Amino acid sequence: MERRFRLQKNRAFQYVYRKGHSVACRDLVLLSARSRELRVGFSVSKKVGKAVVRNKVKRRLRECFRPWLGDVKTGLYVIVARPSAAQADFRSLKQDVRYLLKKADAVKSAEGLEGSSAP
Repeated sequence: MERRFRLQKNRAFQYVYRKGHSVACRDLVLLSARSRELRVGFSVSKKVGKAVVRNKVKRRLRECFRPWLGDVKTGLYVIVARPSAAQADFRSLKQDVRYLLKKADAVKSAEGLEGSSAP
């Protein structure tokens, strides 16, 4: 994912945690807040696993979100991984991201989301 789309500052994460709205599924939570620009951050706590596991989950989540960059409405988004995300495979994480974006009404057009179902 390109650097210009990443949410990096702690202050920005705290803003989304305070002001954002959340939707959740079994492995992930999506927090979203209004903004003029599109920024995405990923939060994977130590409860998920050691550094190798956390980085693997973050890499997978970035790749799951990348196809949606052109279709997502502007705003600040934080995807929080729950501990069960460490055992989830890439396909289920991708379905979870699609489900959360649809549930949060974060996609400009629903064409690509047809046929998605709850995880």
